[in-house]
Amino acid sequence: MYPVDNVGRNTIAMVLAGGKGERLGPLTRRRAKPGLAFGGKYKIIDFVLSNLFNSGIKKVYILTQYRAYSLNKHIRESWGKWTGLGEFYVDISPETSSESEEWFKGTADAILQYLRFVESTDADYVAVFGGDHIYKMDVTQMINYHRMNRADITIAALEVPVEEAIRFGVFSVDEDSRIIGFDEKPAVPERIPGRDTCFASMGNYIFPTRKLIEVLQEGKKHHADLDFGKHVIPMMLDKGDRVFAYNFNDNTIPGMKTEERGYWRDVGTLDSYYEANMDLVNISPQLNLYNYKWPILTNQGNLPPAKTVFDEDTRRGQNIDSYVCAGCITSGSTVRRSILGPRCKINSYSLVEDSILFENVTVGRHVKIRKAIIDKNVVIPDDAEIGYDLKADRDNGYTVTDSGIVVVPRMDK
Repeated sequence: MYPVDNVGRNTIAMVLAGGKGERLGPLTRRRAKPGLAFGGKYKIIDFVLSNLFNSGIKKVYILTQYRAYSLNKHIRESWGKWTGLGEFYVDISPETSSESEEWFKGTADAILQYLRFVESTDADYVAVFGGDHIYKMDVTQMINYHRMNRADITIAALEVPVEEAIRFGVFSVDEDSRIIGFDEKPAVPERIPGRDTCFASMGNYIFPTRKLIEVLQEGKKHHADLDFGKHVIPMMLDKGDRVFAYNFNDNTIPGMKTEERGYWRDVGTLDSYYEANMDLVNISPQLNLYNYKWPILTNQGNLPPAKTVFDEDTRRGQNIDSYVCAGCITSGSTVRRSILGPRCKINSYSLVEDSILFENVTVGRHVKIRKAIIDKNVVIPDDAEIGYDLKADRDNGYTVTDSGIVVVPRMDK
């Protein structure tokens, strides 16, 4: 094994954070998927950035694109403050760079457009990671695996059952986990030798710096929409490059519990987003946000503690089996099995159950809400009911999923 501090210093990261998150419907109308709230106080992008930071990789370019303003603001106000001399977490995007920049046409094209940052580095390795997944990972272990195999590219792989593999890009590997084939969403996925599972791509890559420059410059000669999955990996396999899969199940972090091993969520649909959030309020959630040995970092803000108000028979402020962020006031109301983002106010005689409230949501009096996602800054008027009559919810302009989750968007333009 190589010393962690050396690995971190010899690696830069390029984080792809331009995703629209179209299947998340109204929640991504005004923000990119990586900028979407998760677990109340966090943004989705905080997870990959925390993984890099905790791994000692503190030279990070974050490539943003779609609806980038709020995401860039979050990065500057939080991550931009936590670096020292020679370290940086900086956002770059076509809409905030020079007029000559074009919109990214593919995942590899995004790196290609800012290849000058890679060419100017003295780092030995480049970590190219996605910015829109929920997981914890010690990236240095993947880099050490890459070095041990003298690989030209190492790809993080999720070990999944065969029936789930059809939703992913799937690798064919030999007994040494060297990749010999790649198929996008195959009807009959290739199994890992000796197992009844498959290797699915997580979209996270480690390259030697020189090799990344070489393959991107070669790839742009043939593909205007250069993409790692569609073009770069097949091209490297055709050339006989050393392409390896890194089994994410082998990755451990300090303080990890058994149930956390292999935890990775795409949260790409409203249902999967809701379910991943709701897991946090379980007694023993699979994702442990209380592991102080591997913290998920974010912009803490300057907010007072959450509080409850009133203890009377007719109205009692109480939060039960819930995840309540700073600045929240539960005033003579009940919150049960829910997540309240920062600065929420739940007024008297109201009931919120099995729901996710984003930042600064105000719930009026005598309101009943269940199984709902309420967007930032929404005001729910007195006597409203959400999640009880789904037809009425649709008539009110809310999105209702097939599983009955009601999404209340911001109505402002």
